[in-house]
Amino acid sequence: MNTILVVDDERSIVELLTVILKKEGYNVLTNPGAPGVYEDIDQKDIDLLICDIKMPQVDGMEVLRRLKEKKPTVPAIMITAFASVKQAVEALRLGAMDYLTKPFDIEELKVLVANGLEHRRLLEENRLLKQTFRDEVSFENMIGKSRVMREVYNLIEKVASTDSTVLITGESGTGKELAARAIHANSRRKERAFVSINCAALPENLLESELFGHVKGSFTGAVTDKKGMFETAQAGTIFLDEVGETSPWTQVKLFRVLQERTIRRVGGNEEIPVDVRIIAATNQNLRRRIEEGKFREELFYRLNVISVDMPALRKRTEDIPLLIQHFLQKHCTKMGRKLKRLTPDVVSALVNYPWPGNVRELENVIERICAVEERETISMESLPSDIVNAGAVQAGGPPSLAPGFNLETHLDQVAKAYIQEAGGAAAGNMRRMADLLGVSYRSLRYLIKKYQIRPVRGGEQVDLGGVAKPRPPYPTR
Repeated sequence: MNTILVVDDERSIVELLTVILKKEGYNVLTNPGAPGVYEDIDQKDIDLLICDIKMPQVDGMEVLRRLKEKKPTVPAIMITAFASVKQAVEALRLGAMDYLTKPFDIEELKVLVANGLEHRRLLEENRLLKQTFRDEVSFENMIGKSRVMREVYNLIEKVASTDSTVLITGESGTGKELAARAIHANSRRKERAFVSINCAALPENLLESELFGHVKGSFTGAVTDKKGMFETAQAGTIFLDEVGETSPWTQVKLFRVLQERTIRRVGGNEEIPVDVRIIAATNQNLRRRIEEGKFREELFYRLNVISVDMPALRKRTEDIPLLIQHFLQKHCTKMGRKLKRLTPDVVSALVNYPWPGNVRELENVIERICAVEERETISMESLPSDIVNAGAVQAGGPPSLAPGFNLETHLDQVAKAYIQEAGGAAAGNMRRMADLLGVSYRSLRYLIKKYQIRPVRGGEQVDLGGVAKPRPPYPTR
């Protein structure tokens, strides 16, 4: 049973709150605004505080400060007279979850109490999870208590103590860089640099210079010698994101670094020894790219000493409420907004949405809600249409075997929907779409022709002949 501490010098308010809260099934402790409230906070096990701001014997703001100092995860609801709203806003800045003005609405109080206790439960669950895996620093940005995430935490903890090369796989937006940073932060190299580079973001010649450095005069614009990222990460960790996008020539040079542990700057002859741990990541199927001749097999085996697979968000839906609360807290605090509250149907819609963009997409949706919505309580109309529509489709259930039902037509519709979803997740890249759908590139081309679907790449529609034509996303003929 949750315990709530009520602090107010008005006896009628204390008695009213006691009756209301006990009817809701809570254990209630009271204090009449006496100095003993500090001992109550220090010594008693409480789950939520309701406290008046202005009292003759103690200052409610000091009570709040003491609570946040001693028990920072315990939520506080402050009570204020209308004339002291400015002070109530200051209480929010000090860490109060919300405030009520006298006379307050009983139903609003019940909602605030329930939300505060639920928020604390989620925080405590996450804290205990971190403690279980001895993660006070390295896992602080990795949220989740599902079985698959616990397996990831376990593996990170084991591989961090070694210097072995790690390959992190998973769809875009699953948190591959967070996993890399967690490995580094738990390793013996944690006091040294963690250097990250997105291999897909730079053209080949610039990527080579960024990775390995260059000597003066090696190309136009090279006016001085420059260290590359391997040298910058000396004694630390280098993270090669989207390594599957590197060119064959860059792959040869990376293989040489892994084998010889030396680098040669662009235009230089000197072999420079490097002591770095290499962590690479990709959202592609590298074995398939090897078969297609686009990734060197020997480099794959050098990188894939230890593999960490980051699960898609749709495979750990039980973590979504935790992530929602985390992102609400993060972005509301960052924007200086009061913490938003989501209605149960909104949470249900977010949990049931397939999230092709994974955690990154979920955070973007929550950030938009925090930035755009003025209301404190978020309802379904605040959600993007694709999330609402996805919920409507799910609510429809399986098709009915009514007169006129055609299995072949229904399967075609399902196939078209999956191809279009894969196109959105892969930004129209046909190879990635094939990987997501688990079919060969040739099979995907056949299906796209069969259903007359035109995937989109970079905002342009690409037909199967390769001629780019501007069009809106995913029309069907």
